[in-house]
This record gives sequence, structure tokens and C-alpha cells, in this order.
Amino acid sequence: MKTTALTRRFFCMRALCAALALALMCIAAQGTAQTGEASENTAVPEAARESALPPMQNVFPDGNKKPHITYTDKVFPGDAVFIRLALEDGILEKAQALLFVDTNEKVLASAELYEVPPADRGRLYIALIPLSSWYEPGDFHIKLTYRLRNKKEEALSLPVAMQKKDFVSETVHLDAKNTAIRTNTADEKRQAQIKRLNDILGTVNYSAVYHSGQFGLPVTQTRRTAFFADRRVYAYSNGKSATSLHYGIDFGVPEGTPVFSCGDGKVVLAENRISTGYSVVIEHLPGMYSLYYHLSSYSVKEGDTVKRGEQIGLSGATGLATGPHLHWEVRLLGQAVNPDLFVQYFPN
Repeated sequence: MKTTALTRRFFCMRALCAALALALMCIAAQGTAQTGEASENTAVPEAARESALPPMQNVFPDGNKKPHITYTDKVFPGDAVFIRLALEDGILEKAQALLFVDTNEKVLASAELYEVPPADRGRLYIALIPLSSWYEPGDFHIKLTYRLRNKKEEALSLPVAMQKKDFVSETVHLDAKNTAIRTNTADEKRQAQIKRLNDILGTVNYSAVYHSGQFGLPVTQTRRTAFFADRRVYAYSNGKSATSLHYGIDFGVPEGTPVFSCGDGKVVLAENRISTGYSVVIEHLPGMYSLYYHLSSYSVKEGDTVKRGEQIGLSGATGLATGPHLHWEVRLLGQAVNPDLFVQYFPN
């Protein structure tokens, strides 16, 4: 009896230690980075892991209604709503998705459905609706309207639940060089570069369907020094400061680390920019782009087509950077969205 009691105590203590260790790991994973390039957090933060979406919901679960429509009904701020419409026969002539919050009929975002190669037979159409990282938890809905050839227009209201998500807050201290880069907004060359980039990111070419399936990470190393939608304060060398939002993910990799395209696509920008240094932008789908900043060099040119995993350059510290790293960003219809979402979950 004494041996049994001691054994039970041993296993209880071991279980308690394991639980305590797990709790400490979770707390560490959610820790706040104090500078943009100094965090030693090597894993995807808990907030990012939470944004892996559940299976897409079937709008017509009985299967008797055509077309077959599925969508993501549970989302997080900064993610995207995926809508998938499949036809065994027939042609979709028009389809649009509008996002609303339930308490207001103001359109928050919209997207057109476009055709992509189907997995087996028939026709497949998708839409990706970007969600601001500033959205509060609550009930939203999507008004989906579509019309098949020789059919009347149909309209559906699809409920969407916005889940709570906490973002990292950090202070980034800038030296005189980086302070000058960030505060010199009147530079004509810089303004021209900003306009060109915004024009590219605002372009929706419905024939630009290069990629299908999940995306990949742009580097093989996992160490991250800043996360998507970090709430930043830039502390300038002159004592002043400014708030900002971090639009992508920073990987803390040494200069010269190979950088790869996260998906199939077309290079639409490859240039040395004042603020982001040697930069590459790749178009993957209509209105969807990936961005790679602060490279030491790039090995592609505008107009090139690339495959997922193809090397496009080497990491560096060019432009506004406090140290060597890769800034990786995904834009959808001009809106910055969580890049991890497309790596962890993307509907075929």
C-alpha cells in the first residue's frame, strides 16, 4: 500500500510539472518583442496558430441545391473569408460577395468571384475577402449574389463570426539613418515609388490565376522577430515617436539567406526602394500579391514567372532596417492580411 501511494504521488507530481512547463511555454510564445529585430521567438505565436481556419461550411448541407457553395464562417481580424462555388454543369455569369457587420448595412469589403482550375471536373469559382486587423469580435454577414447562364439571380446571406485575437505591441528604436528614411515623406522619388507600389497592389487582373493550393514559407528558418499586425511605436533618434502597424512577418535570418517564392506567380515589381530596400512583389491570384523586403539582392526581373519554392533573392538589411531580416507580406485587394493563413490553410 505504501508503494502504491508513493507511486501515485510521483505520477501526480510529474503531471503537475508537465502542466506547469506547458503553461510557461504558452506564456513565452505570447511574449511581446521589445524591438523589431531582437526577439528570439522561434515559433509561430499562439495568435497565429489560432487563425488556422476550421473546415469550410457548406451553404446547402443537404446537397440538393446547386451550385455547391462553401465558405469560412469563423474568422479572425486580419484573415480572409474564402468563398468557393463549384458547378458540375453550367456557367457562372456573375457573382459578387459583400461583407457587412450585422448592426450596420455599410459595405466593409467586397470581392468578385473568379474561375480557377477545378480539382476534378466541372467549373470552380472562388472569392477572397480581406479582413482588417482592426475589426472587433462580433457577428458579420456576407451577401452573396450570383447568376448562372439562363437563370435568374440568386442572393444568399452567409453569417460570419469574428473571433477575438490579441496582437503584439512593440517599440522599435531607430537610429539617425532610419529616422531620416521614415520621416522624409516629401522625397519625390520615394513618393513615386509608393504610388507605383500602391497602383500594383490595387490592380485586380482576373486572368492572373497562377497558383492553387497551399502556399509555402519564404525561408527555411523559423525564427521570427516581428509578427503580422504588430502594433508598433517607432522611437526616433530625435526623441519623437510615431505609431504604426506592421503589415507582414519578419524572419530573423542572417544576411545572404536564400529567399523563396511562397507560391506560383508572376514578378510584377523588382527594384531598390528607399524605404524597403531591394524588394520583390509577386502576383499569385487576382488581387493577391506577396512582398519580400530588405533583400541584399534579387535574382528575378519584372515579368518573370516563378514557382512555389523557387529562389528569388537573398535576405539583407537594405532600406529601413535595424538589422538583417526578411520582411514577408501578403496583400489581398490592397489590404494586408495574415500570411500564415495561406500557409496553414488554403482551399483547393
